[in-house]
Amino acid sequence: MQFIDRAEIEVESGSGGDGMVCFRREKYVPAGGPSGGKGGGGGSVIFKSVENLQTLLDFRYRHRFKAEDGDRGGTNNCTGASGDDLIVEVPCGTIIYDAQTSELIGDLTEPNQTLLVAKGGKGGLGNKHFLSNSNRAPEYALPGLPGEIRLLNLELKLLAEVGIIGLPNAGKSTLISALSSARPKIADYPFTTLVPNLGVVRKPTGDGTVFADIPGLIAGAHQGAGLGYDFLRHIERTRVLLHLVDGTASDPIADYQIIQAELNAYGRGLASRPQIVAINKADAIDEETISAIAQQLKLLSQSPIFLISAVSRQGLNELLQTIWTTIDRQKEVREAQEVYLGL
Repeated sequence: MQFIDRAEIEVESGSGGDGMVCFRREKYVPAGGPSGGKGGGGGSVIFKSVENLQTLLDFRYRHRFKAEDGDRGGTNNCTGASGDDLIVEVPCGTIIYDAQTSELIGDLTEPNQTLLVAKGGKGGLGNKHFLSNSNRAPEYALPGLPGEIRLLNLELKLLAEVGIIGLPNAGKSTLISALSSARPKIADYPFTTLVPNLGVVRKPTGDGTVFADIPGLIAGAHQGAGLGYDFLRHIERTRVLLHLVDGTASDPIADYQIIQAELNAYGRGLASRPQIVAINKADAIDEETISAIAQQLKLLSQSPIFLISAVSRQGLNELLQTIWTTIDRQKEVREAQEVYLGL
């Protein structure tokens, strides 16, 4: 499946039905009596976020979405049938912008969340509505209002509690495959991963936590180098960053600093996000070397350093325990803030 995280589409709500001009044919009713009904309302276009979609791929092949028009008003003062709303399903984490003004229309982050993006046109009034003492036989009705047409830009930012970052070939894909049932492409050369990979990791309580393997971060990623610019934004929604450092690299400290510099340069609060540092491939390095690397990283990051091996699963239990604790702490802080703000 292709990973598509941007799309431009056109949506159009349904037009309202025209009002009806007609008269009853009853005895003692002047001029038959007006009985034209109101036109039905046009259908609206509504976006709905769902959990079973992970990409905007569907919008690559379909660019226009139109809701149904309302029916014309009927005789005997009958209102025309309203057009059905068009429900457009999008992945959780989809942001909708107006393509012409760049205005943010909405951000769908929760499952089954809905957003009205184009309201259907109102139906026109029939001639029955214009009956008055001075006009006992109106011979006119109103047309239905046209539907709303909008050009929209869709942008997907993956929803994951833990984002795994690091230079290419640090072992991110191997780690997410070891922790979850995700099976990304793995090879011994850089840039194996060209799209973000999601995996659900189970807590001891049985709850699932979504991990995201973010690809393509290299020096200059925030300026478009490599694949990083397109995927840095997917880190914005993560609660915790797991920074994976390749312990067998020629200069692991410089590798760590490159990623930190990119987070700082990109901004949007990524550099201040809770971060856990793990040195991967620890089973392939002698104890003296890896100890020296760990000490230097601890001074730079001001946080505990974990020695792990995604292949042999060394140190993964301790790493996960710290991740769960950090996520729970973040949740407690967020809930306390909501209570304080009265949300």
